[in-house]
Amino acid sequence: MINVSKIKKGIVLDHIKAGEGHCLYKALNLDKVEDTVVLMQNISSTSKGKKDLIKIETDFDLDFTVLGLIAPHTTVNYIVDGERTEKYRMELPEKVNGIMKCKNPRCITNVEKVEDILFTLKDIKNKEYSCEYCDSVTRYEE
Repeated sequence: MINVSKIKKGIVLDHIKAGEGHCLYKALNLDKVEDTVVLMQNISSTSKGKKDLIKIETDFDLDFTVLGLIAPHTTVNYIVDGERTEKYRMELPEKVNGIMKCKNPRCITNVEKVEDILFTLKDIKNKEYSCEYCDSVTRYEE
């Protein structure tokens, strides 16, 4: 059994799909955090069999859009004085701005420099979004 101590203050990302913790760690730029960050992979889970978990022992401005894109259904727990004060369950965001790139090579966004391209969720099951400029369907790629 793994024993990792409780944190006094920070954020715990729980119920991350097994194997996706490292990808989430990189996408959230947790390698740049100077305080303690713990990534645990393939932890036993009663509901999922296995899961990943990330503990961030500091105040950190989470990018909820990236978190929702990469790891929907992850639970975000804010900890103060060793106790959970807030809890959120991530879902795929309805709109994504400035994070994704259009897959259509003829889209204006791939020909000219266009920043902050807006994508709208079209298919929740397949995690597909449509481009605001050409309506092409694409998925987020880490």
